[in-house]
Amino acid sequence: MDPVVIIIWFVVFLLSLTVHECAHAWAAEQSGDPTGRYLGRITLNPLPHIDIFGTIIFPLIAITTGGWMFGWAKPVPFNPMNLRDRKMGEIMIALAGPISNILLAALCIVLYKVIIGGSAISPGITGGFNQPIAMMLQIGIYLNIILAVFNLIPVPPLDGSHVLRNLLPDSLSEIYAQIPVWAGFLVIFMLVRMGVTSALISPLVNLAQMILAL
Repeated sequence: MDPVVIIIWFVVFLLSLTVHECAHAWAAEQSGDPTGRYLGRITLNPLPHIDIFGTIIFPLIAITTGGWMFGWAKPVPFNPMNLRDRKMGEIMIALAGPISNILLAALCIVLYKVIIGGSAISPGITGGFNQPIAMMLQIGIYLNIILAVFNLIPVPPLDGSHVLRNLLPDSLSEIYAQIPVWAGFLVIFMLVRMGVTSALISPLVNLAQMILAL
């Protein structure tokens, strides 16, 4: 694969993860817990958010072997005892990351319309665009839609699981919280293999294409 394409992918990927984790930390502070602030996580500097394996090694292996660049950043810790409303606070913290990715995807759509003009886009990695800016915005749209929808799946350890856990009655919430992480990863793998995640992501991708084609 063209090294320039890999670099563009990585820049967009790193920015998207940085915004996602910064949003978690910001939401925690707004809900009453300053832990993220003390740890320097309310920042768009990617360095404090980087997980060596999840942010660098795994994504680069994924894209150089023919897949999409995907991975994770260092989770933002928070102290639930500091939250003014524990359940609502945890829900808002969990939702902040995916919402930030939706907003970032929307921003990329607006910039694409302004800079490139009306045109439907292709989900291919190369995309058919020679301009680095066009390619960067195209990747930004798709990648952030994927990050948002994927993270909203209510399976541990994804953000959606924290939302669901706090919406459940206490008795069920305690049982749900006992689901081991390995079981969550197994469910996620099965959902990906069965095409469930693609079915969830496709409507938003199609909507983005319709908007760009206007």
